Amino acid sequence: MGTSKLGAVEARFADMIWQSAPVSAAELARMAGTELGWKRTTAYTVLRRLCERGLFRSENGTVTALMSREEYYARQSEQFVEDAFGGSLPAFLAAFGSRKKLSEAEIDQLQSLIDRMREGRP
Repeated sequence: MGTSKLGAVEARFADMIWQSAPVSAAELARMAGTELGWKRTTAYTVLRRLCERGLFRSENGTVTALMSREEYYARQSEQFVEDAFGGSLPAFLAAFGSRKKLSEAEIDQLQSLIDRMREGRP
C-alpha cells in the first residue's frame, strides 16, 4: 500500500473517516463541509487521493478503512526510523533522549515495553 505522509488537512479528514467509518461518501462530504469548510467536490477529491494511497475504500457510496489509524501511524513511524536512522530504534531513542529529558514514568514505560518484547509479548 502506498501510504505516504498525510498533510495536516488530509490528516484531519482521515481522522474524520476513521472516527465514522463505515460512512456514506455523501455524509462524509457533509461533515467535511461543516468541520473543514470544504465544498463537496473538494471532499471527494481528497477522498479519492486517500483511497489511491490505500488508506480507505469508497465503494457503492460507502467509505471504509483499509487500515486503522494506529496501523497507519505505526507504519509512518517505522518508515521515519528507517529513513532517518537506518532502521535503528536504539539510534532513534538515543537521538530523542539527547534533546528531551524523559520523565521517570516515561523511562518506566519504555522499560516495561522492552521487558514485554523480551518475553515475546506485544
